[in-house]
Amino acid sequence: MTWAMSSEHLQLLIAGYVLGDLDADEAAEFERLLSEHPAIADEVTQMQKALELSFDLPDVDLPAHLRSAVLGAQSMPIVALPSPTSGRKPFPWSRALNVAAAVFIGVLGVNNYRLRQTLQASQTETQRLAALTFSLKGTQAATAASATVAVNPNTLEAVLTVKNLPPLPPGKVYVLWTLPKQDAPFTTDLKGAILTEVFNVDAQGNVAQPIVVPKVYRSEALVSKVAVTVEDAASPQKHQGKPVKITNL
Repeated sequence: MTWAMSSEHLQLLIAGYVLGDLDADEAAEFERLLSEHPAIADEVTQMQKALELSFDLPDVDLPAHLRSAVLGAQSMPIVALPSPTSGRKPFPWSRALNVAAAVFIGVLGVNNYRLRQTLQASQTETQRLAALTFSLKGTQAATAASATVAVNPNTLEAVLTVKNLPPLPPGKVYVLWTLPKQDAPFTTDLKGAILTEVFNVDAQGNVAQPIVVPKVYRSEALVSKVAVTVEDAASPQKHQGKPVKITNL
């Protein structure tokens, strides 16, 4: 797009229009340009949106050093426009640009600080989630067996510890399943379960290993049941094994 004037002059006219800071002559000039070049309206809209977004963040208390810097930028002397007369001097655009840049930098500093504060608050809230432990007991198919799933809901990292499960023959594996509450917003198989981990035990029927659990473990209230079954190693996701060897219910 090519204008009959410098791009800098046009941008300053647009900024003055958005901020309501044009005098009568500048306003008349801008209205003439707008009627001759309707596409300028798009740039006005973009600048208005940018100005709105710069103030669309939650309020926070600024540290003293940042508050002083912003106030210092905003209190810089503003060049007053002379009254329109025949001998009117040109408006010192370069000085106005310096003032606008200082204020804009101050606004950016405030917004960046607010973003950091919001992110830190979110992270702090997440770190408040307490550790979860699910204790499983053997069923009639493995009465001596037991297991625990110790979960860090902040990282979704867990430790699976199993004791006294019978070692399996080749081609078979144990699978840890998680069943969310009925209305919980998670994808499950036809039996309402999420395949959480495939594992095996040593000759004594024991295992302890780190695992990663699904997001349902963010809250204990979302987990309905945790269980272990025996499945085919080639297709454990089919969830055809029975009976359940260990469960927390």
